[in-house]
Amino acid sequence: MSTRATSPAGGRRAIRRTAAVATAALALASLSAAGQARAADPALGPVEQERTAPVEQELGGVEQERGGVEQERTVAAEPAAAAAADLPSTAVAMGDSFISGEGAGDYAAVTDQHGVSQGFPGWSAPNANPYFCHRSPNASIAVADLPGIAQRVNIACSGAQPQDMANPSSARESGRTVASQIDQLRQVAATGDIDLVLIGLGSNNAQFTFGTVAAECAGRFVGDGYTGWWEVWIDLINWINGTELNEDPCTDADLGSPAQFAAAQADTTAALRQVVDVLAEIDPDGQHRIVLQDYTNPLPEAFADPYLTEAGRDDERDKYRGLVDERYAAGCPADVATLAPAHRFSQGLGAMVGGAAATLRAERPGLDLTYLNVQHAFDGARLCEQAGSPGNALATPLRVMDGPTGVKVESFSPFDKLDIKRVTTTCQDYYQTCQESWHPSAAGHQVLGQCLADAWGAAAGDLTCARQPDGSVSVG
Repeated sequence: MSTRATSPAGGRRAIRRTAAVATAALALASLSAAGQARAADPALGPVEQERTAPVEQELGGVEQERGGVEQERTVAAEPAAAAAADLPSTAVAMGDSFISGEGAGDYAAVTDQHGVSQGFPGWSAPNANPYFCHRSPNASIAVADLPGIAQRVNIACSGAQPQDMANPSSARESGRTVASQIDQLRQVAATGDIDLVLIGLGSNNAQFTFGTVAAECAGRFVGDGYTGWWEVWIDLINWINGTELNEDPCTDADLGSPAQFAAAQADTTAALRQVVDVLAEIDPDGQHRIVLQDYTNPLPEAFADPYLTEAGRDDERDKYRGLVDERYAAGCPADVATLAPAHRFSQGLGAMVGGAAATLRAERPGLDLTYLNVQHAFDGARLCEQAGSPGNALATPLRVMDGPTGVKVESFSPFDKLDIKRVTTTCQDYYQTCQESWHPSAAGHQVLGQCLADAWGAAAGDLTCARQPDGSVSVG
């Protein structure tokens, strides 16, 4: 493993290796001394010497055989250890949008499953294009203070699901044309000694996806505010998957049922198990920390006063266009009644990730694995939690485009309901035009980077990263 002199975790590992070597050396020295003492002992008569000679010869043969085996093991281990020592200490990011850097901007080109680098293809390109993995140089893996780490590699992809760990994302519906993340991890291991793996996985799965859940709740709020009960000729649809919406606030049942969470946890755990197994195979020194991170919620538990009413109308009455315009401009188009279910959904994601971590630890005692709970990392700085949103928030505002133009619609105030229908259809037809919505911003990733830095330096276990009222971040 590469040296991590300033990392407590690296120091502990170095101590364990040194202690093991010292113990083995002491045992060998004791055996040698005992053998020499027996040979020089004058108390052993001729008969005793005759009895012990064959035994000593047999033991000597066994020791020679053992020595040969140990030499073989040493010879086999030396190239692996040398290879690890010659490679730069590497941190790798795997998983979905909350790890890739969705929302943090300045996205890098991504190599597709055929080995071709794909830069920005234009807003009207198929969403399957690898570029829309949205890997940002502002992501937490890139900005975290990680002593001892010389190289950082981001192979996470926005929208990734558990099956994308072992299979090309293109093998499933709506996947992108990138190789499996495990295959990409193998490529990283060829040029780096993997010492840290940050994984965020599970918010997108066969049961639900973060994007469709977000679009469901926002779409209901906007549709209810812009149409009266008598305007049944206006179709209300989910901005992403096109399913018909009602105008009621989202409930727990609309977001994720216990059965769905249980199935999602099983799939996520199975995918993580594959990653752990491959890491054991490809990391020559076998020393690496895995950090499983859960998810932040972009919305607060309660809206600040300026976002509760507009022109005397709240979101419990019919047709409240002004309030929709106000909340959309602030980045938080959602019903007040949706906020509590949304936070329970986030807590469910956290329980799912924490449960996967607990299962892996139970199956693999000694696994260097940390569950990093970041559900409180944006406390006090979520969208519409304080007046002045979205400028003072750590999450990106929900935004759509009027066609695949690259220009985000910042306000609905000049629009009528047909305009709303048009811009939300753009999100459905060209998902990349709105997929940055409700993700950690570049400033948010700075905070998540602080969480990761502390998880790198602390002992493995369950950690919670929380933002304090003064804006500082604590981990414990």
